[in-house]
Amino acid sequence: MNRPVVYQAASICLSYPDETVLGTAGLVRRALEESAPAAAPSFAPLLDWWATTPAADVQRTYVDVFDLSKRHALYLSYWTDGDTRRRGMVLVDFRQRYRNAGLELEASGSRELPDHLPLVLEFARHRPEAGAALLQEYRASLELIRLALAERESPYAGVVAAVCATLPGRSPADRQHAMAMASAGPPTESVGLEPYDPRLLPLSTAGGRA
Repeated sequence: MNRPVVYQAASICLSYPDETVLGTAGLVRRALEESAPAAAPSFAPLLDWWATTPAADVQRTYVDVFDLSKRHALYLSYWTDGDTRRRGMVLVDFRQRYRNAGLELEASGSRELPDHLPLVLEFARHRPEAGAALLQEYRASLELIRLALAERESPYAGVVAAVCATLPGRSPADRQHAMAMASAGPPTESVGLEPYDPRLLPLSTAGGRA
């Protein structure tokens, strides 16, 4: 499987579906069919839905699924560290890994936290080995996101499943087995860093989608 193509396609598909993202649907489909055909069927439900659904409805659904519900949070360290003080240190580690690989979040123009899955996937596209290792480190988070999306019958579930398929080992069949991969679910502590600390901002809300 061509992992960089899968990672780039997944990064695009899991980003907020503005006009630019939706406009890449055809390119994403062709790239998968040509370079990662085994993964193409996993993306088809989402790409087909994009093609048959008004953009405003696609955007509204994205906000409902990912921004208004922590059950499908795309922030990988949320699933392992919750909104805790430790998560601040974890986010700093994500940034440092990107810097060590010669990539800077500021240069990308992203306003998301460094553990946001589309950003991690973009890192994995540029640095497949280091990126796959980071994804494997947060495999439990990925699997919990996948299972939650599948339970919702969301077309996004296949995209996350395709990412999981690039990693060694089988995906767990249920939430219990996925949580066992990390030995625990996300913590419930809510002390965190100081509210103004930019390393640990609240999860995005609809207000951030202009």
